[in-house]
Amino acid sequence: MCGIVGYVGQRPVQELLLGGLRKLEYRGYDSAGISVIAGEAIESVRAVGNLDALDAALLRAPARPAEGGVAVATRPPTTGIGHTRWATHGRVSEANAHPHFDTDDRVHVVVNGIVENYMALKERLSADGAVFTSETDAEVIAHLIATKLADGGDLVAAVLAAYGELEGHFAFVAMSLGEPDLLVGARKECPLIVGRGDGEQFVASAVPAFLAYTRDCQVVENDELVVLRPEGVELLRPDGTTIEREITRIDWDEETAEKGGYETFMLKEMHEQADALAETVADRTSRGDGVDLGEQGALDEAILRDAKRIVVVACGTSYHAGLIGRYAIESWARLPVEMDIASEYRYRDPVVGPGDLVIGITQSGETADTLAAMRLARDRGATVLAVTNVMGSQATRDSDGVLYTRAGLEVGVAATKTYTCQVAVMLLLALRLAELRGTLAAERIAELVAAIKHLPHGVEQIMSGLADEVDALAEQWASADFFLYLGRHVGLPVALEGALKLKEISYIATDAYAAGEMKHGPIALLDEQTPVVCVATDSPVLDKVVSNMQEVRARGAHVIAITTEGNDEIAKHADSVLAVPRTDWMLQPILAAIPLQLLAYGIARRRGLNVDQPRNLAKTVTVE
Repeated sequence: MCGIVGYVGQRPVQELLLGGLRKLEYRGYDSAGISVIAGEAIESVRAVGNLDALDAALLRAPARPAEGGVAVATRPPTTGIGHTRWATHGRVSEANAHPHFDTDDRVHVVVNGIVENYMALKERLSADGAVFTSETDAEVIAHLIATKLADGGDLVAAVLAAYGELEGHFAFVAMSLGEPDLLVGARKECPLIVGRGDGEQFVASAVPAFLAYTRDCQVVENDELVVLRPEGVELLRPDGTTIEREITRIDWDEETAEKGGYETFMLKEMHEQADALAETVADRTSRGDGVDLGEQGALDEAILRDAKRIVVVACGTSYHAGLIGRYAIESWARLPVEMDIASEYRYRDPVVGPGDLVIGITQSGETADTLAAMRLARDRGATVLAVTNVMGSQATRDSDGVLYTRAGLEVGVAATKTYTCQVAVMLLLALRLAELRGTLAAERIAELVAAIKHLPHGVEQIMSGLADEVDALAEQWASADFFLYLGRHVGLPVALEGALKLKEISYIATDAYAAGEMKHGPIALLDEQTPVVCVATDSPVLDKVVSNMQEVRARGAHVIAITTEGNDEIAKHADSVLAVPRTDWMLQPILAAIPLQLLAYGIARRRGLNVDQPRNLAKTVTVE
């Protein structure tokens, strides 16, 4: 879950690498570094902290050496690699920051992911004389490549040989002082993509790193290596045979990765939710009387019609989106749905096989636990459907079909628009299942389609109409030490997601519970200083939620209710009310989540926190 960027060409490389890392800092920001080939040496600078710390370290770095008062003639540095880290192996320190290098400082590498057999490799390499300077698993790759080079091979052959000895899930890019116009990368279950230029080539974990220079891309697939020279790119299989792959034109422009005038990426992305939602549902609901999912990569609909059971595997925010999908699928399509946390599913020897449809939800398409759960299910004969936001991600290759969320680039670590679009996709899937299985009347399907198409307008209303009310609540409760979130039925996933947002970006201890479970423990936490957020939108269980709100107020706690416009009764049982536009009660979770995002955001900003880079978190969790 770190960020890689590499360049070979004719541009001054230092600023290019730093600019690329800025676009990838959402992937990790506890340390960073760059290495560039400059004449007879590889110059490397690393620093603990975000990229401002690396900038400062570069300013402190000594000038290139001089002899007899005359600067040593060096090759202008036009080849280099950079990395921004989220620590997995080894504490956060300059020594553990990337790039890593071999004993002779002639091979430098940047690495994402985990090398699972690094201890065995490290022991062997150390016995052969390698001197390790970090606590990381990644460093073994530099030493391993160096040993292959010492056997007389070139960098490409050395990386091919080293790759064959590595176990785990990772991506890396290597460069060698002996071949200054060459970068060699490899991918094993972690993202790596190439940017194609004229007389220059780029490689990175994600497109934004080089979008300022080119929109022509080639995806490096799993178990592939990539060779970059200024004049071109070569893709290789592990056996060294070449692969032909077309160049894809990315339709994002550079501004998509910028804040667009908002104070933070998160705020920008919350405001983008209406458009993202419209993009996700538009063509899929165009016929008005039903849902079409027959896009490129979608499943054969006979599989949807004949499925005996659905299992949803996901982590974090994606798990909450899946929970909402479960309620809709079971209610509309009358098909049993099981929810599993992906990190648990992969280890509990689940009963799954032919006839089961397993849905893996992952915003990045690279979430390690979700991918592992999908593979396990597929290996046992289940059909696997991926719900993801990233075309060409690993999830799209580990599945039998894909539904894209179409949210566009999301930089803020805390998911907002990707969550909203995940929920929308799950609702669309539930409706299509109901159509195929004949479990909903045509009139009811048309009614729900119309309501789904109107959701973007509802999001816009909330973003413009509730800002002042949410700001007032954020001001009131920014210093609170604890929040409790409660919900029932489809309100429960909304409460879980709202609590997660507050935890992620404000660092306030927050719990979320099924409201009916409150009496079984959490009620002991309540006092006059406790804000309790209750999801009280219209639903068949609203009366039950109101009873729980009354129990909360009887203990002196302050109730903040998320309710449906026009339901004035709720105000009698709450201290504060945030009303969202009326829609079908099963669709209400999309709208109810928006004020909870805004509340978390407002509280975090008043606490002076960096909402785009919450501590200890990274955008893409590519390690277990």
